[in-house]
Amino acid sequence: MLSQPVIASTIVLALLVVGEVVSIRTRARVPMLLVVLVGYLVLLWTGVFPKNLVDNTSFSTVGSLLVAPTIVHMGTLIPLRVIKREIRALVITLIGLVIASGLILAIVAPVFGYSTAVSGVGPLTGGIIAFLVTTAKLKALGLTALITVPTLILAVQGFVGLPLASNLLRRYARKIQAAIDNGTFVPVGQSTGTPANELAATVEPAAKTGGAHAPVASASARSWIPEAYQTPIIVLFQLFFGGALAVWLGTWTHVNYSIWCLVIGLIGSFAGFYRDKALERANSFGIAMVGIIFVVLPSMNSVTPQMFVGSIPPVLATLFIGTIGLIVGGYIGSRIFKWDPNKGIAVALTALFGFPGDFITCTEVSRTGRTPEERELIFNEILSPMLIGGFTSVTSASVIIASIVMQTLH
Repeated sequence: MLSQPVIASTIVLALLVVGEVVSIRTRARVPMLLVVLVGYLVLLWTGVFPKNLVDNTSFSTVGSLLVAPTIVHMGTLIPLRVIKREIRALVITLIGLVIASGLILAIVAPVFGYSTAVSGVGPLTGGIIAFLVTTAKLKALGLTALITVPTLILAVQGFVGLPLASNLLRRYARKIQAAIDNGTFVPVGQSTGTPANELAATVEPAAKTGGAHAPVASASARSWIPEAYQTPIIVLFQLFFGGALAVWLGTWTHVNYSIWCLVIGLIGSFAGFYRDKALERANSFGIAMVGIIFVVLPSMNSVTPQMFVGSIPPVLATLFIGTIGLIVGGYIGSRIFKWDPNKGIAVALTALFGFPGDFITCTEVSRTGRTPEERELIFNEILSPMLIGGFTSVTSASVIIASIVMQTLH
């Protein structure tokens, strides 16, 4: 019975539904991926799931086809005007990612081995696409025993990042309140003064599974293709065309195709070839993310309980060292741009959780305001840089970092 694709797909999708429900009920404090990945392993080890269950769905084939178009889509998620407005948040995030990656390679590698350290860098600095790049390379090299390292990091990093960022933003909120009381408060990092309701409306849960989020471009953004012809089929062709071009460029230049996908998406979006949120315009985002998860799951078929337990020490070390690196990078970036370190470090820490964690954290912190006006002011002050920080790490920088460091393995 489990050999039937529809039945097998329904069973695996049921596990994803459980993860989604848990994430919703816990307000994203327990990530959907944590439930899915750990649940899959437990069901596999106990014999409830056969190892060929996901293969029987044939969904992993669909997912593998959609990886490149999905990464191109990521390049269309954020308009250039938003990047310009929050360039400081972007740079602070990049500083944190570089320092965190460097510390992991410098400290974790001598203790647990270079391959182990490298396998943890990508997932720590981003979401599911960086994880996919990492596990694909590990499988290609036959290093399947190391797959538990990125799996565990991806599953639990939010438990480290969310409390730290929330505590730092609460401290920053108290400083805002004190500045308001003495009349010295001046908004930092928001040149437009966008109201909270407008800014919140520009955010959608573009990739809950990977922690990504998508500021929305203006509906009137320029496009090469007339509105009447921007049908799902044509938009999907555009994405596949970009993905195919990226794969060809990757083969020709020996630069990982995922980097080319991002470049093509960013340039294509800026030039008008792609509209914002292209995959969603093709009505295909949900199926793409499900397909990618189906690609990820079989990579853990060879993981045993002993391998899982043995990976805990390097995972804890990577999380600790990487978090320290993000904190140091956030502090240095804050000093460079004369930001309050509480705010800058929190922005750098978004690499550990992304969307919707960053949005939820900002909402909860804003409730410390004593009046509706004060709550909105706090929300406006922290939301935009937190979203840009998370976007930078989860959708773009982490993919580039993972692609580069994984190419150093042979």
